Amino acid sequence: MAGIGFELRRLLQKESLSGKLQAYVFSAVIGSGPWVLSIVAILAIAVLSASGQGGSVFVSTFQVSLTYLMAFSLILSGLLQLMFTRFIADRLFDGHTDVVLPNLFGALLLTIAVSGSLALLAVTFWLGGSLFYRATMFMAFVILNAIWIVVIFASAIKAYKKVLLVFLIGYSVTVAMAYLLRSLGVEGLLMGFVIGQAVLLFSLLSMVITAYPSNGLLAFGFLQKTQIYPSLIATGLFYNLGVWIDKFIFWLHPDTGVAITTSLRASPIYDLPIFLSYLSLIPGMAVFLIRMEADFAEHCERFFSTIKNGGSLRELQQAKEALVESVQAGGLMTVIKVQGAVTLILLVMAGDILPALGITDMDRRILNLHLIGVALQLLFMSVLNVFYYLDKRGDALKVCLIFLLSNATLTGLLMPLGQAYYGLGFTLAMALTAAVSLLMLTRRLKFLEYDTFMLQKLD
Repeated sequence: MAGIGFELRRLLQKESLSGKLQAYVFSAVIGSGPWVLSIVAILAIAVLSASGQGGSVFVSTFQVSLTYLMAFSLILSGLLQLMFTRFIADRLFDGHTDVVLPNLFGALLLTIAVSGSLALLAVTFWLGGSLFYRATMFMAFVILNAIWIVVIFASAIKAYKKVLLVFLIGYSVTVAMAYLLRSLGVEGLLMGFVIGQAVLLFSLLSMVITAYPSNGLLAFGFLQKTQIYPSLIATGLFYNLGVWIDKFIFWLHPDTGVAITTSLRASPIYDLPIFLSYLSLIPGMAVFLIRMEADFAEHCERFFSTIKNGGSLRELQQAKEALVESVQAGGLMTVIKVQGAVTLILLVMAGDILPALGITDMDRRILNLHLIGVALQLLFMSVLNVFYYLDKRGDALKVCLIFLLSNATLTGLLMPLGQAYYGLGFTLAMALTAAVSLLMLTRRLKFLEYDTFMLQKLD
């Protein structure tokens, strides 16, 4: 995402309120635009398709089906996504852009083969429903896994407006096709989703092909022994599984989950509050991109450039102090202030807004806990981002494992105590993970010079 920082810095250099406002709006759109578009599209499909006999039933099935597709595709693609991102970043850094496209095709072939095989097993032996329903679920799962790989390049190609336009077109097609095929029931809505996501996938792919032309067709350089990072593979799995593990627990528990189909379950009392709480991250994501991806990325590059260019000890200390300042005061503290203010406002105003949306008092209590939890999750994501920049893969792995285990354990222990404790496990897990992450980051920044000079391999 550091490529986005160049555009953000250009906007921030304008010594005017409008320039800074443009930077924050641009950051919010880039950071949350595709995500918000997907939410709006799914809601639009639900509204347009809910009318008519049985409409609300198959709309509910459609939404739960999409939730499962998103969850399992993110978990599966997470095994490759971070490692492949590292491989592409290294190739762009050393100037070997000609190998990018062939390796992308190789990664897509691997992703399609693995996701297709697992999806085939799932629709054959686990997933119920008609043949048409299972076929659309199969296609949607494979396409989503491919999108999560291609979207890695969304920031690298630096055509942010085009990327947003592609997402807008893709989800517009999704809504339009789902509306046209709604007479076919949940299968029609899913087929519309498949068509729209296919348009999105091939549109993103065409942008990558244009940005990184190559004479090669297929390569698997990212699977070479020297390019495989087991820690990144495990980190991607632990993080994505940690995000979804509390939802799985609530879906599967007989007291909180309900059967939507013969195979799929949901937890309405838990799913709606967590869905709404994630929308609160839009302002925080804007600040996250500006402070962490623009300011910190610049200071991080300056610190390591000082080392590579043989800077003096004083220059190195100054570069380190600027880097630490950009992380602590400029980055993390700003994220905490902005997201903390947004969370506080929502907690206070929820009593006036939520009743109009049909939210019960119990939903509100769960939502309040989730608002705090997702704010802590944004703080954790910020720290995790610094670990990636500093190449502290071991630290990233440890905190993601803590996140997964604490979320699973605390949710499992607190949920049987009653509705008053719903969501508390997730929030406490995020508090623990964020605290441990901050302590580890503080130590890393304190001994940054030692780690940089003394822990390098000698030729």
